[in-house]
Parts: sequence; C-alpha cells; structure tokens
Amino acid sequence: MEKKLAENYRQIIEAVGEDPEREGLLDTPKRAAKAMEYLTKGYRQTLDEITNNAVFTSDADDMVLIQDIELYSMCEHHLLPFVGRCHIAYIPDGKVLGLSKFARIVDMFARRFQIQEQLTHQIAEAVQQVTNAKGVGVIVEAKHMCMMMRGVEKQNSKMRTSVMLGNFREDPKTRNEFLQLVKG
Repeated sequence: MEKKLAENYRQIIEAVGEDPEREGLLDTPKRAAKAMEYLTKGYRQTLDEITNNAVFTSDADDMVLIQDIELYSMCEHHLLPFVGRCHIAYIPDGKVLGLSKFARIVDMFARRFQIQEQLTHQIAEAVQQVTNAKGVGVIVEAKHMCMMMRGVEKQNSKMRTSVMLGNFREDPKTRNEFLQLVKG
C-alpha cells in the first residue's frame, strides 16, 4: 500500500505545479504515504483486537464517565483533519471495560475517513456491544479544518454531536446527569 500511495502523492505534487525532484520534496511522497497509512490505521483494526478481552466482571452499576479523550480524524468529504475530544459514559450491567480501551475504540473509528455524526454513533455502538451496558452516552466536539482552512473559513466554529443509547436515551435523569458531568 505504501508504494502505491507514494506514487499517488508524487502525482499530486506534480499536478499542483511543484517539482517532486526539488530537494525539499524528494522524500515527501514516501513520508506522506507513511502518514496516510497511520492516519487510516482504523481500517485495519477490529473491535476484538483493540479491546483484547479487557472486559471484567464487576458489581459497579453507577455511571462511569471517561472525559476529554483526544481524537484526530479526517473529513471524508475533503480529506482534511478534524480534531477534538470525546466524552463517553456508560452504566455497567455486570461488566466493565478496561479504561484504555475506550481511547482505543475512539482511535479505531477516528482513524478512518469520517463524518463526525457517524463517528459518534460508531463509538457508542461499539461501547454498547463490548460492555452490554444498561446505557451509553457519547459526545464528540471537534473543530473541522474543512470549515477553517477553506470554504467559509470560520476559525472559531465547533461541532458537537451526541448519541444516547439505553438508559441515556430513555431516562431524562440519566441523560441530564451525564450532560452535567461533562459540563463540570
């Protein structure tokens, strides 16, 4: 894959009017190919792989909140980055997930060409699938380079998306507790 990507980046460099033989650009196609492989590594990961059986029996049945998980993704419409953070809450039902696995779930889906709305759903559904929780709430807030660097060029715009499953959708008190904790 890296070789094909490097060839394509070389063609892009030429197409915009640059000289791929210029000293500063000699290794750019190779470096850009490696970067793209890394930025899209989520396509080559599975939920089972990244959670690695880190689901443990627990009597905990109160809300668990993991807040401010950084995320870096790429808009599928322009292939420009969007950068933000994710907040995940769940109510365990006999099982808890190892803390670092939440960040790995976010990364797996963020490291794909994405729209934020879909990313938020994928994270919530994956947490639900792995934990079989009574409820899951996910909020993603991000700044999109496709809004900031081109088009309308609005530097301070931010997008927020949320998905509520189970108790978070059905019980207003649970949803409000989550929203208040995230504001906190």
